[in-house]
Amino acid sequence: MAEGAVQTKQTGRRSLVVAAKKQAILAAGLEFFSLYGIHGTSLDKVAERAGVSKTNLLYYYPSKEALYIAVLKQILAIWLAPLRAFREDLEPLAAIGEYVRLKLEVSRDHPQASRLFCLEMLQGAPLLKDELTGDLKSLVEDKSAIIAGWVAAGKLAAIDPHHLIFMLWATTQHYADFASQVEAVTGSNLSDEDFFRRTVENVQRMIIEGIRVR
Repeated sequence: MAEGAVQTKQTGRRSLVVAAKKQAILAAGLEFFSLYGIHGTSLDKVAERAGVSKTNLLYYYPSKEALYIAVLKQILAIWLAPLRAFREDLEPLAAIGEYVRLKLEVSRDHPQASRLFCLEMLQGAPLLKDELTGDLKSLVEDKSAIIAGWVAAGKLAAIDPHHLIFMLWATTQHYADFASQVEAVTGSNLSDEDFFRRTVENVQRMIIEGIRVR
């Protein structure tokens, strides 16, 4: 094998190792931050859970705040993915029904992420303010314009797009942020396949019937 090809292969392997380490650190950080917040989390514990030395952790994330922000940005990317999928060429009620399902999947598959994001919002989002007033605001404005266009075309009831989005967020995230309450009342949670299906169907029905043109 040529020397250049060997170096390329080695570089690729190193990149994979680095990516795996960083992901392990982010996963461990999410676990501890979602339980104890930024102030109650120890980087020593995060490093131990991630299977790296604290020195190695600090090489990739030079402070606890830097790691916390990286975790929050990863959460925001996951959380916003369903909204990014919203397209103007979709049938409105079907698009909103699908958004409900995708957001409930996020609540089911990433409950720690949802709870940490909620915790950050309750604290006034001191470390995520730039992201919220930048990319998030722009995305919401873009998708609100699509919803407003559907309303103007008579495809949806006369609703305010922002309030529809806020309601969708609040409803779908409830099943992650208040999972203990949901399970105490119903005896089930989103990890139960039948309960998840019924939750999707009921939330879709209530939202869609509320915005359907009469």
